[in-house]
Amino acid sequence: MQTKAENKRIVITGVGLASPNASNLTEFRQKLLAGTSGISTIDLRYMDTAPAGICSFAETKYRKKKENKRGTRAGCISVYCANEALADSGIDFSQYDKSSTGVYIGLTEHGTVETENEVYNISCFDYNVDYWTHHHNPRTVLNNPAGEITMNLGITGPHYSIGAACAAGNAALIQGVQMLLLEEVDLALCGGISECVDSFGIFASFRAQGALAEHKDPTKASRPFDLDRNGIVISEGGCVFTLERLDKALARGAKIYGEIAGYAMNSDARDFVLPYGPRQAECMKIALARAGMTANDITIINTHATGTRQGDIEECKAIREVFQDASNVYVNNTKSTIGHAMGAAGVLELAGNLSSFEDNIVHPTINLDSLDPACELPGIVANEPKQLDKVDTILNNSFGMVGINSVVIVKRFDAY
Repeated sequence: MQTKAENKRIVITGVGLASPNASNLTEFRQKLLAGTSGISTIDLRYMDTAPAGICSFAETKYRKKKENKRGTRAGCISVYCANEALADSGIDFSQYDKSSTGVYIGLTEHGTVETENEVYNISCFDYNVDYWTHHHNPRTVLNNPAGEITMNLGITGPHYSIGAACAAGNAALIQGVQMLLLEEVDLALCGGISECVDSFGIFASFRAQGALAEHKDPTKASRPFDLDRNGIVISEGGCVFTLERLDKALARGAKIYGEIAGYAMNSDARDFVLPYGPRQAECMKIALARAGMTANDITIINTHATGTRQGDIEECKAIREVFQDASNVYVNNTKSTIGHAMGAAGVLELAGNLSSFEDNIVHPTINLDSLDPACELPGIVANEPKQLDKVDTILNNSFGMVGINSVVIVKRFDAY
C-alpha cells in the first residue's frame, strides 16, 4: 500500500548518456571499471592540438540529419540522451501527460560555439555579414538544448536551462527534484550537456590560465590528485535522468536506480576562478543534514577534482574536514577516465557510479601514479576497482567557476 510519504520521495528511473568512451550506461560502467580512457587528441582552430574527449553516438537515431543541422551540437546530444533516458525508464507517456513533464538542462556555457563558427565563416568572405546565418539567434539562446528536447518529444511542460558553470548538471538535477516535490510537474527530464570541445575559446582561455592539460599520451592527460597533473582535459558529453515521485514509479513497476536523499548548493563569494575548500565543506555538510545522514553513512565520494593543482587540493581539504572521523568511505574520480564534461560533469559522473548499487564496486581513479601528499585521502581508489560488500550511498561533488558549489547524495532504494 502506498503512503503519502512516498509522494515526497524522488527516484531515478532512467539514464541516457553520451560520454567520450560510451553511449549507454552499461558500456560506460564497463569502461570505468576497466579504466579505459575516452581521451584523444584533437586539432584546434587558431591553435595546435590538445587532449580532449569527443563523443560518438547514433546522432540520427532520434531525429534526421537535416534536423541536427538546423539545431546545435548541444541540442543533438540533449535529444539523444533524453530519448535514451525515456527508453531506459520504460516511459511511453501513457503514464504521464506531456504538459506536466518538465525539462531542465544544466550548461556551463552555450552559444559560443555557434558564434565562433559564424565569425570564422564570415572571415572567409571578408567579414561580409550577409553570410551570417539567420539560425544564429535560436541556436545561441540559453534554453536551446532543453527546448530542442521538447520539440523532438512534443513535451509542452516547462523547459529551461540552468547556468551554473561546472556545477550545472547537479543544479539541474536538484531543480528537477524540487519541481517534483512542489508538484509543479509529475515527470522531470533533467541533466547536463557540454559541447565545449567545439569552442577554441575555452581551450585558449584555460591555456592562458596555465590550466590546460598536456601529455604526449592523451589517455594519460587527465590525472586528478597525481603529482604530475598539469590541468584540465576538456570533454563534450551529456546525461539526462528521468526523475519520478516514488508512488508513481512503484505504480508502474519501474526499475529504480536510486533515491535522491539530499542535496545542497552554496557560493564561495570570493574569487572568479579559485575554489575555496571551506565553502565546499559547508556544502557537503548541508547536503548530509538534509539527507538526515552523518559522514559515516556515505559509502562513495565521487570527487569533482579536475586535475588543477589548487582545485584538487582545496577539495581534498574539504573532504578531510567533513569525513575525518568517518570509516569505510571510498573516494574516486570519473574525470580521470573521461575528462571534464563541464555542464554535464555532475550528472555524467553520478551516472557512472549509480551501478555501484548493483555490483557493489567502486570504479577507480586512473592515471594516479604518484599521489600528491596534499591530496592524500583515506579510502581513495586508485587504478584498480574496489569490490565492497555493499554500497549504500553516493555523495557527488560538482563545483564551478565564480564560486558555485553543489552536492547531491543518492542512496540505494529501500521500499521501506
